[in-house]
Amino acid sequence: MTGTTARQSWYALFVLFLINALNFYDRQIIGAVAEPIRKEWSLSDMQLGVLSTAFILMYAVVGLPFGRLSDRYSRKHILSIGVILWSLLTALSGIAGNYAGLFASRLGVGFGEASCAPAANSLIGDLFPARRRATALAIFMLGLPVGLFLSYRISGIIAQAYSWREAFYFASIPGLLIGMLALFIVEPERGATEIHAVASRRRPGFPFFVVLGIPTVLWIIISGALHNFNMYTFGAFLPAFLMRVHKLPLKEANTISSIVTSMGIIGLLGGGWVGDYLGKKLKNGKLLLAAVAMLLSGPCIYFSITMEPGNTTMFVTLLGLGTVMIYAYYSCVYATIHDVVEPALRGTAMALYFFAMYLLGGSIGPVITGYLSDHYAKQAMQAAGAIEMTEAFKAEGLQSAIMVIPAVCLALAVVLFAGSTTVKKDHEKLEHWMQSKQDSPTK
Repeated sequence: MTGTTARQSWYALFVLFLINALNFYDRQIIGAVAEPIRKEWSLSDMQLGVLSTAFILMYAVVGLPFGRLSDRYSRKHILSIGVILWSLLTALSGIAGNYAGLFASRLGVGFGEASCAPAANSLIGDLFPARRRATALAIFMLGLPVGLFLSYRISGIIAQAYSWREAFYFASIPGLLIGMLALFIVEPERGATEIHAVASRRRPGFPFFVVLGIPTVLWIIISGALHNFNMYTFGAFLPAFLMRVHKLPLKEANTISSIVTSMGIIGLLGGGWVGDYLGKKLKNGKLLLAAVAMLLSGPCIYFSITMEPGNTTMFVTLLGLGTVMIYAYYSCVYATIHDVVEPALRGTAMALYFFAMYLLGGSIGPVITGYLSDHYAKQAMQAAGAIEMTEAFKAEGLQSAIMVIPAVCLALAVVLFAGSTTVKKDHEKLEHWMQSKQDSPTK
């Protein structure tokens, strides 16, 4: 079975990291410049949430066919075309003359970015063996906090110096180069790093049903929906929260958002390293670690949200600790998917996971939170006996609305604990099946 050299594997992982960083950079611009867009077009918080949902819905739906394509065709070509496409569509977001135009362009960006997760995760599964996979996935997922950090930081600076439109223009430039770099990835055979030689085989049955028939995958899918509810709610409203509640200007609000997000690097790398260590001791060690991390994140986020206005130091400290815990999720959960799903179906598994993650979590998080924010703002206005909506009432509404996030963290911990009870059996079932295919290749 043909694999890749160490240099080729690490080059591929580096390019995949760059693609993932750009992926999250481009999708987060809308959150970084949400306040100037809201004020220019007199939008409600729910309308802001819908802009994020437009991207996510397209991402979720198109991700399914991209997952099947990733199991059948060249993954590096899928990635290269996807990166170049979404970069060009990001530039179009800056040209939008109204809300409808921006909505349409974000749909297009979602289409392009849907190519990233299934193809990249499938590649990593074939580039690195199980004992190193959590660490490799942690490095790949570093693109998430790095991309968000740069998006908040750079977009905030550009938007304050020029306008929110220039933030979109700037983001499109690096995608063209990174898309070309993807073409130089040496693509391994599927299953190249597995103990048993089953790269071209998969269990019989409709692929989606085969994947959904794995209990651990079902728990992980539920966890993904809850996790993305939180991640996209924060992404859509964190700078706005800092501007309204803590009275910060656009640049400073995005600077603090970038600092908090960058602390996720600790969670990703730490989660990958500890996850690999625990995985050697316990089959379910990775999911147990993720569950404990989620359990600890809830109180940290709760107390950060309720911090008195102006105390940004404690806000950053508490939310940063919560962010460290939240990001450990990715290293542990993504690696577990590879532990229980056969090589020939990993692209499909990731596509299903992302479909639920975004459709049932990411797409509704910003909309529900935006609706709650508008609701609580009106409630505060009525309680004060006022007849005009002010920024103070909007600040109170948003602060009340995002209290949903720590509650979801606790629910997520319960789901991950439940998933940890099925990992061992699913892993052993997969090992037995792969061994049988190696012993009897004609079956």
